[in-house]
Amino acid sequence: MRKNVFVLGLDDHNRRLLLGLPDVHQYRFHPVLGIHELQLRENIPVMRLLDEAQRVIQSSGWPADAIVGYWDFPVTSMVPILCRRMGLTNHAPLAAVVKCEHKYWCRLEQRKVIDEWPRFGLVDPERDTAPPAGVRFPLWLKPVKSFSGMLAYRCGDQAEFSAALEAVRRRIHRVGDAFEAVLSHVDLPPEVAGIGGQMCIVEEALRGRQVTVEGYCYRGQPDVYGIVDSVTSGDTPSFLRYQYPSTLPGAVGDRMISAAERVVRHLGLVNSAFNVEFFWDHDTDEIGLLEVNPRHSQSHAALFQHVDGVTNHHCMLQLAFGRRPRMPHRRGRYQVAAKWFLRHFTDGVVVRHPTPEETAAVQRAVPGTSIDLIAHEHDRLSELYDQDSYSYNLANIYIGAADEAELIDKFQRCAASLHYEIDETPIPEQRRTPVRDAHRLTASPARGESVP
Repeated sequence: MRKNVFVLGLDDHNRRLLLGLPDVHQYRFHPVLGIHELQLRENIPVMRLLDEAQRVIQSSGWPADAIVGYWDFPVTSMVPILCRRMGLTNHAPLAAVVKCEHKYWCRLEQRKVIDEWPRFGLVDPERDTAPPAGVRFPLWLKPVKSFSGMLAYRCGDQAEFSAALEAVRRRIHRVGDAFEAVLSHVDLPPEVAGIGGQMCIVEEALRGRQVTVEGYCYRGQPDVYGIVDSVTSGDTPSFLRYQYPSTLPGAVGDRMISAAERVVRHLGLVNSAFNVEFFWDHDTDEIGLLEVNPRHSQSHAALFQHVDGVTNHHCMLQLAFGRRPRMPHRRGRYQVAAKWFLRHFTDGVVVRHPTPEETAAVQRAVPGTSIDLIAHEHDRLSELYDQDSYSYNLANIYIGAADEAELIDKFQRCAASLHYEIDETPIPEQRRTPVRDAHRLTASPARGESVP
């Protein structure tokens, strides 16, 4: 009999990838709430969402054999709570997930087992006006909980820090309120208990190349199956693409894997996929851990399929049934793959987006590609949810290729054929909203740095 898998945040792109798994005949997938209900909204009522998700599962008429989810918060925290409510045992401990998601708590834990972390401290955006003592510019200011680079600002001096505080102050409640609701389900240590979800972490900026170490932890044993390069866009910290496999020197990758495994074990992140982001400074040969995510990256799923032959969704699914994942290696159709971001760097209103027929024609003309449009007609770019603080993502383009040169050529062909029209007429000051204001902040990111 097929097993029933309930999936939070299931979208068309990830549904296609799930249905491409070699053992898909063993499962029946049931969507539970969409990404717009879970994340792409002005407020995230996490407790109400938990109750609604539980109602959907219980009223489906199917037994819940597994519960999994896509995207970041609140899904990452909702899955272990729902599993516990439904009597399922194959899930990550909620406390370990929250340790990863709470940026300040995670830093406190990291420094107990590794040395590869930047100076950091806490800032109260409502009261503080300067960085904490000992943390030097350039630095990053970000809420203790955020995602997709939202409200993360690089500050080169006090003026930029003050502007970043003002932007964060207006919008921190959106995720902060929901995160505080999750924190109430966890026994917090004294050094974290009084922080809540409305505080910010400040940490010195890491330099160099950014990569992501991706793996899973099965019965307490971490296993890394790939390293993905995060390539930035020119002189901005916005990502241009995620590329797999990484071109990082093997010895550097080994050091990152060792650090990631130590941290994951220490955090107690068992029965879970993970991805850990690092920087490597070529000049000093130093590595620095940026953050730990208690999930696999659905952004990397098509990349692993193109190169290794199976998406990393395989790991999420196997762990949900208490089984050790078995990822193949280099058995895919292509030698290299990437998720590209088609970006626009000025605010405006989308007057025209590519039609479904045009998008399908591009995918036929450029083999090994799939395209998901993010911005659509009538959208104001600065009002799109969960964009980073420095640019606007119009579309995601997934590409497999024989080498990096072909990868770049395919992207350029796709980008040239996707016909967007954007009206960049400035918004009258009296019509501005906090969402729009959050994207007005400017900063001076150093080349090679990216949005955390």
